[in-house]
Amino acid sequence: MLAERLKTLRKENGMSQQRLADLLGLGQSTVAMWEKGKNSPEYESLINIANIFNVSIDYLAGQKTSRLSHRIPVLGYVRAGIPTEAVEEVLDYEDVTLPESEAGNYFALRIKGDSMAPRMMEGDTIIVRKQSDCASGDICVALVGSGDATVKKVIKKDSGIILMPLNACYDPLVFTTDEIEAFPVTIIGKVTELRAKI
Repeated sequence: MLAERLKTLRKENGMSQQRLADLLGLGQSTVAMWEKGKNSPEYESLINIANIFNVSIDYLAGQKTSRLSHRIPVLGYVRAGIPTEAVEEVLDYEDVTLPESEAGNYFALRIKGDSMAPRMMEGDTIIVRKQSDCASGDICVALVGSGDATVKKVIKKDSGIILMPLNACYDPLVFTTDEIEAFPVTIIGKVTELRAKI
Protein backbone atom coordinates (compact mmCIF):
# COMPACT_ATOMS: atom_id res chain seq x y z
CA MET A 1 0.00 0.00 0.00
CA LEU A 2 2.80 2.44 0.90
CA ALA A 3 4.53 1.74 -2.43
CA GLU A 4 1.36 2.50 -4.39
CA ARG A 5 0.52 5.65 -2.43
CA LEU A 6 4.05 7.00 -2.65
CA LYS A 7 4.09 6.55 -6.43
CA THR A 8 0.64 8.15 -6.79
CA LEU A 9 1.58 11.16 -4.65
CA ARG A 10 4.83 11.66 -6.54
CA LYS A 11 3.08 11.59 -9.91
CA GLU A 12 0.23 13.82 -8.73
CA ASN A 13 2.86 16.39 -7.79
CA GLY A 14 4.65 16.17 -11.14
CA MET A 15 7.79 14.98 -9.40
CA SER A 16 10.39 12.55 -10.73
CA GLN A 17 11.94 9.83 -8.58
CA GLN A 18 15.24 11.70 -8.83
CA ARG A 19 13.67 14.95 -7.59
CA LEU A 20 12.07 13.21 -4.60
CA ALA A 21 15.36 11.47 -3.84
CA ASP A 22 17.18 14.82 -3.97
CA LEU A 23 14.70 16.38 -1.53
CA LEU A 24 15.24 13.44 0.84
CA GLY A 25 19.01 13.43 0.43
CA LEU A 26 18.94 9.87 -0.92
CA GLY A 27 19.65 8.05 -4.17
CA GLN A 28 17.03 7.62 -6.90
CA SER A 29 17.39 3.83 -6.67
CA THR A 30 16.17 3.98 -3.04
CA VAL A 31 12.93 5.68 -4.10
CA ALA A 32 12.54 3.18 -6.96
CA MET A 33 12.87 0.28 -4.48
CA TRP A 34 10.22 1.84 -2.21
CA GLU A 35 7.80 2.19 -5.13
CA LYS A 36 8.36 -1.43 -6.15
CA GLY A 37 7.61 -2.51 -2.58
CA LYS A 38 11.05 -4.12 -2.25
CA ASN A 39 12.06 -1.84 0.61
CA SER A 40 10.41 0.54 3.06
CA PRO A 41 11.47 4.01 4.19
CA GLU A 42 12.97 4.50 7.64
CA TYR A 43 10.74 6.43 10.06
CA GLU A 44 12.67 9.68 9.53
CA SER A 45 12.21 9.37 5.76
CA LEU A 46 8.49 8.70 6.26
CA ILE A 47 8.18 11.95 8.21
CA ASN A 48 10.02 13.82 5.46
CA ILE A 49 7.87 12.25 2.71
CA ALA A 50 4.68 13.15 4.62
CA ASN A 51 5.90 16.76 4.94
CA ILE A 52 6.88 17.01 1.26
CA PHE A 53 3.45 15.84 0.08
CA ASN A 54 1.50 17.42 2.93
CA VAL A 55 -0.15 14.15 3.99
CA SER A 56 -0.20 12.16 7.22
CA ILE A 57 2.05 9.18 7.92
CA ASP A 58 -1.17 7.20 8.51
CA TYR A 59 -2.24 7.98 4.95
CA LEU A 60 1.14 6.88 3.59
CA ALA A 61 0.85 3.65 5.59
CA GLY A 62 -2.52 2.86 4.00
CA GLN A 63 -5.12 4.13 6.46
CA LYS A 64 -8.46 4.56 4.71
CA THR A 65 -9.79 7.23 7.05
CA SER A 66 -7.33 9.90 5.92
CA ARG A 67 -9.24 10.78 2.75
CA LEU A 68 -12.53 12.60 3.15
CA SER A 69 -14.99 14.32 0.88
CA HIS A 70 -14.45 18.06 0.61
CA ARG A 71 -16.21 20.84 -1.27
CA ILE A 72 -13.85 22.95 -3.37
CA PRO A 73 -14.80 26.15 -5.20
CA VAL A 74 -15.16 26.47 -8.98
CA LEU A 75 -13.22 29.73 -9.37
CA GLY A 76 -14.52 31.12 -12.65
CA TYR A 77 -13.47 30.21 -16.16
CA VAL A 78 -10.22 29.25 -17.83
CA ARG A 79 -9.70 29.42 -21.58
CA ALA A 80 -9.08 26.30 -23.59
CA GLY A 81 -8.05 28.55 -26.44
CA ILE A 82 -6.38 31.94 -26.45
CA PRO A 83 -5.29 32.96 -22.93
CA THR A 84 -7.66 35.34 -21.22
CA GLU A 85 -7.64 37.09 -17.88
CA ALA A 86 -8.23 34.68 -15.01
CA VAL A 87 -11.21 35.82 -12.97
CA GLU A 88 -11.64 34.43 -9.48
CA GLU A 89 -15.36 34.28 -8.84
CA VAL A 90 -17.03 31.32 -7.19
CA LEU A 91 -19.40 29.84 -9.76
CA ASP A 92 -20.17 26.60 -7.96
CA TYR A 93 -18.65 23.91 -5.76
CA GLU A 94 -17.40 20.41 -6.54
CA ASP A 95 -17.11 17.49 -4.10
CA VAL A 96 -13.72 15.77 -4.17
CA THR A 97 -12.21 12.99 -2.05
CA LEU A 98 -8.90 14.12 -0.57
CA PRO A 99 -6.76 13.80 2.54
CA GLU A 100 -7.78 16.41 5.12
CA SER A 101 -4.43 18.15 4.73
CA GLU A 102 -4.84 18.45 0.95
CA ALA A 103 -8.25 20.13 0.81
CA GLY A 104 -6.85 23.66 0.55
CA ASN A 105 -4.51 22.70 -2.29
CA TYR A 106 -7.26 22.14 -4.86
CA PHE A 107 -9.64 24.33 -6.81
CA ALA A 108 -11.82 23.90 -9.87
CA LEU A 109 -12.27 25.88 -13.08
CA ARG A 110 -14.89 25.88 -15.82
CA ILE A 111 -13.66 25.44 -19.41
CA LYS A 112 -14.33 28.05 -22.08
CA GLY A 113 -13.22 27.50 -25.66
CA ASP A 114 -12.34 24.38 -27.61
CA SER A 115 -8.55 24.20 -27.97
CA MET A 116 -8.50 21.10 -25.75
CA ALA A 117 -11.32 19.38 -27.67
CA PRO A 118 -12.32 16.63 -27.93
CA ARG A 119 -10.92 15.76 -24.48
CA MET A 120 -12.17 18.93 -22.76
CA MET A 121 -15.23 20.76 -24.02
CA GLU A 122 -16.73 24.13 -23.19
CA GLY A 123 -18.71 23.89 -19.95
CA ASP A 124 -16.64 21.00 -18.54
CA THR A 125 -15.09 21.44 -15.10
CA ILE A 126 -11.46 20.64 -14.30
CA ILE A 127 -10.13 19.83 -10.83
CA VAL A 128 -6.73 21.48 -10.36
CA ARG A 129 -4.02 20.82 -7.78
CA LYS A 130 -2.02 23.95 -6.94
CA GLN A 131 1.61 23.44 -7.92
CA SER A 132 4.27 25.58 -9.56
CA ASP A 133 5.95 22.86 -11.62
CA CYS A 134 4.93 19.78 -13.57
CA ALA A 135 6.28 16.93 -15.65
CA SER A 136 6.48 17.21 -19.42
CA GLY A 137 3.19 15.92 -20.84
CA ASP A 138 1.01 17.04 -17.92
CA ILE A 139 -2.11 19.07 -18.61
CA CYS A 140 -1.87 22.25 -16.56
CA VAL A 141 -3.29 25.69 -15.99
CA ALA A 142 -0.68 28.30 -16.85
CA LEU A 143 -0.58 32.07 -16.44
CA VAL A 144 0.85 33.89 -19.44
CA GLY A 145 1.82 37.46 -18.65
CA SER A 146 0.29 39.34 -15.76
CA GLY A 147 -3.03 37.55 -15.60
CA ASP A 148 -3.87 35.54 -18.74
CA ALA A 149 -4.79 31.95 -17.89
CA THR A 150 -5.02 28.99 -20.22
CA VAL A 151 -5.25 25.20 -19.90
CA LYS A 152 -2.83 23.28 -22.12
CA LYS A 153 -0.60 20.22 -22.30
CA VAL A 154 2.88 21.31 -21.15
CA ILE A 155 5.81 20.07 -23.22
CA LYS A 156 9.22 20.83 -21.70
CA LYS A 157 12.25 21.32 -23.93
CA ASP A 158 15.84 22.33 -23.17
CA SER A 159 15.12 25.59 -24.98
CA GLY A 160 11.86 26.39 -23.13
CA ILE A 161 8.28 25.12 -22.99
CA ILE A 162 5.39 24.55 -25.37
CA LEU A 163 1.78 24.99 -24.25
CA MET A 164 0.16 22.49 -26.59
CA PRO A 165 -3.54 22.45 -27.49
CA LEU A 166 -5.17 19.07 -28.25
CA ASN A 167 -7.30 20.60 -31.01
CA ALA A 168 -5.26 20.68 -34.25
CA CYS A 169 -7.04 23.91 -35.30
CA TYR A 170 -5.01 25.83 -32.71
CA ASP A 171 -1.31 26.66 -32.82
CA PRO A 172 0.91 25.75 -29.89
CA LEU A 173 2.21 28.57 -27.68
CA VAL A 174 6.01 28.36 -27.71
CA PHE A 175 8.16 30.16 -25.13
CA THR A 176 11.94 30.23 -24.89
CA THR A 177 13.64 30.14 -21.50
CA ASP A 178 14.12 33.92 -21.72
CA GLU A 179 10.47 34.50 -22.64
CA ILE A 180 9.31 32.35 -19.70
CA GLU A 181 11.12 34.80 -17.38
CA ALA A 182 10.13 37.95 -19.29
CA PHE A 183 6.34 37.46 -19.64
CA PRO A 184 6.41 35.53 -17.25
CA VAL A 185 4.89 32.10 -17.96
CA THR A 186 3.92 30.39 -14.70
CA ILE A 187 2.38 26.99 -13.96
CA ILE A 188 -0.30 27.47 -11.31
CA GLY A 189 -1.69 23.95 -11.16
CA LYS A 190 -1.95 20.50 -12.67
CA VAL A 191 -5.29 19.16 -13.92
CA THR A 192 -5.99 16.01 -11.91
CA GLU A 193 -9.56 15.32 -12.97
CA LEU A 194 -12.03 16.25 -15.70
CA ARG A 195 -15.74 16.40 -14.98
CA ALA A 196 -17.47 16.47 -18.31
CA LYS A 197 -20.85 17.98 -19.00
CA ILE A 198 -23.38 15.55 -20.45
